[in-house]
Amino acid sequence: MGSAEQRAALRAAVYRGDGPAVVDLLGGVGVDDDSLQLAGDGVIAAVMQRVDGAAEAARRLVVGLRQRGWEGDDELADQLEGRLGSRPAAMLRALPVDLEELAGILEGDPLSVGGRIDIRTGEVWPRAAIEYAVETGEEAEDAGDDPERWLAVRGEGSREGYRDMELFIASVEDPGRAERLAVAIRGRGAFRRFKDELAGWPGEIERWHAFSEERQRGRARSWLAAVGYRVLPVDHRDS
Repeated sequence: MGSAEQRAALRAAVYRGDGPAVVDLLGGVGVDDDSLQLAGDGVIAAVMQRVDGAAEAARRLVVGLRQRGWEGDDELADQLEGRLGSRPAAMLRALPVDLEELAGILEGDPLSVGGRIDIRTGEVWPRAAIEYAVETGEEAEDAGDDPERWLAVRGEGSREGYRDMELFIASVEDPGRAERLAVAIRGRGAFRRFKDELAGWPGEIERWHAFSEERQRGRARSWLAAVGYRVLPVDHRDS
């Protein structure tokens, strides 16, 4: 199984809370460096489900996260160790939130990002969805002011996304490609030109998607921890 296929299979297993499948996928080939955050919640679910091999997978993941040290990696490693009982669990409230959806309202154009999270369900509401609900009369304009129900999310802009492009370019082995990408991100329209350039290299654009999503997941996890929450993984036994 190639790395793209493995990541797709891992993503599917994590999203359906299938602990045995997560452990099986990670046990055969280990954890790719661009899948540590993605694998984390699946491994936590596997530990909660007492899947054979889950504790060992969690320990390997902790080592990888501590060594890599991206934003959000320590928070995930702490959560894994807390679940294993090898360190005290952080005093964070569990929230069944989708980190990719949260990343979508945290980053990007400051004029369009932002929103809120329903603390009861973990549902992420982008700003556009909130505005639509108000315009259609589905909820009052001040409905989102209840701190017992909603967690406000303010957009943090595109600076971190730009930094991701710089770091990715530094990892490109072909000097010619790296130079073309470095030129592409200069000035306005950098994100569009970067992706247009990558489109000609299928292997690189697949690697970019994995790299970018992984870093965004970590930043979203770090943001959640800073406001007092941790991700509650999906558990298929509850469905």
